[in-house]
Amino acid sequence: PGVTGTEEQTEGQRSTLECSTPYVCPWGDITLHWEGYDPRVSEVSGRVQLDTSEVGRQVNLTSSFSWKDHSKKLLCEVSDGSRRASTEVVLRVRHAPKDTQVSLSPSSGNIGVGDTVTLSCEVGSSHPPVSGYRWHKDGVAVGTERVLTLQGVRREDHGRYRCEAQNALGAGVSPPVTLRVFSAEISASPAAEVREGTATTLSCDVPGREGHAEELTYAWYKNGAWLKEGPAHTLLFPAVAAGDAGYYSCQVTNSQGSDTAQAISLSVTYPPRIPTLTLFRETQGGRLAIVHCTVDSHPPATLAIDRDGAVLATSGAQVALRQRLGVTTSRNSLRLEIRDAGPQDSGKYSCTASNVHGNASATKVLVTRAAELLIQPSAEVPEGTAVTLTCVGTGDAAEEPLYTWYRNGRRLQESSFPTLQFPSVRGDDAGAFQCQVQRRNGSDMSEAVPLRVLYPPRQPALSSFLQSRGGRLGVIQCSVESDPESNLTLRSADDVIACTQGCPQATNPRVHVTRSYNSLKVEIRDVVVEDEGIYTCQAGNSQGSASATVDFKA
Repeated sequence: PGVTGTEEQTEGQRSTLECSTPYVCPWGDITLHWEGYDPRVSEVSGRVQLDTSEVGRQVNLTSSFSWKDHSKKLLCEVSDGSRRASTEVVLRVRHAPKDTQVSLSPSSGNIGVGDTVTLSCEVGSSHPPVSGYRWHKDGVAVGTERVLTLQGVRREDHGRYRCEAQNALGAGVSPPVTLRVFSAEISASPAAEVREGTATTLSCDVPGREGHAEELTYAWYKNGAWLKEGPAHTLLFPAVAAGDAGYYSCQVTNSQGSDTAQAISLSVTYPPRIPTLTLFRETQGGRLAIVHCTVDSHPPATLAIDRDGAVLATSGAQVALRQRLGVTTSRNSLRLEIRDAGPQDSGKYSCTASNVHGNASATKVLVTRAAELLIQPSAEVPEGTAVTLTCVGTGDAAEEPLYTWYRNGRRLQESSFPTLQFPSVRGDDAGAFQCQVQRRNGSDMSEAVPLRVLYPPRQPALSSFLQSRGGRLGVIQCSVESDPESNLTLRSADDVIACTQGCPQATNPRVHVTRSYNSLKVEIRDVVVEDEGIYTCQAGNSQGSASATVDFKA
């Protein structure tokens, strides 16, 4: 059979294909028909012409072809019993791109920041072929190639992607595909720097968190230490405190893996606490008074030191310093040095700390005498050391003052020399020393400065006696002079009866021990003959030892 009509069809338009034979057999069993068409959208009609102008049989197939009919084969077949002959028609249906899909690679596992992702635009059918592509992310054009490659994925690449394939007849648009970037990030609300007492929330988010089908787990850390773990993506501070400041990070986990957010610094601001104000004096190398003020605050505070209301130093805009003053400043710290300090520098010193959130202050009184006493090499020395006491005073250098020395309030000596020397100091020399400086315009007494002399135990005083009232009671008592305190041990032969430090309690129920500073008293009830004998008291400290014996008789 012969077929007429174009093989090129346009989707949606009706067209007719004619199948015919140039002969007719009225009394034969010959049939002519079409095969392979969809009867639901097709019509078949036929006619026979048998006259002097033309002889033939014709079957027409009228149909509206779709893109799915593209490349489909139709047959026009003539048959005579078992004998058959046919002609094949391959349909070419013109249509816009169909069955457009987005293929994502990698297709499984978490996609993290820095990974490489490819999105391919796949078209099921297009005639004529696809002439161009367009990519859209969340409605915004992002590319024109068939394959969209994202090198070094960012959090911002998370979103819904569509591709559009185009040809001369139109365009095919794919369903959206969501690219999920699994990247944790922390945000702070209302801010990463808040004032103490503010309600603050830290949120740990991955892009598209609300749209995740599976449950996510969040682990929170502060300064690297684990805090909590669970399904909550927020860390709440109803009233943030200064102690809550630090570096916070979180780890988000799903069934494919986990990601840890970069730590965020939570800064808590607060007004100054009560300052710590320290006053002290140094006499080594001169008379120096030091006023040191420190404070805890955030942001750092401006510190000011005043005496009786007059500002002497500040950590902010510098005040004009007097000649004898020196200032050292650092974060939340202010140090004032007063050289050649004298009575004129005495007074009430205050330190005031202030920042944008408030202020606080502290006050102390400094008393500076005209006379100061310096002990060299130290105020605590072993017996036998050469010790020099120096009386340091202020006044006219051309005037020769008179120095009077006192120990424990008793006058020792008076001279024009400012020193009191002990070439080989003894324990008996210890005490509280003062010096008085006398000038034409008056005198000044230094504060009492203790001199401690360390010496070994002297010969212990060991005594014993027997009381007969109310029973026979023996008493052995040992005392000694030493500094530091001695450990006293009472022995009978090789047996330790008692000691003041480091020995077990007496096991003999008849023995009662009383301990005090450099003294040991032992009471023996119901004395028997076996309690008689030589008793030794041994005293020892870091400087040496000594002992004494007594013969106890019942």
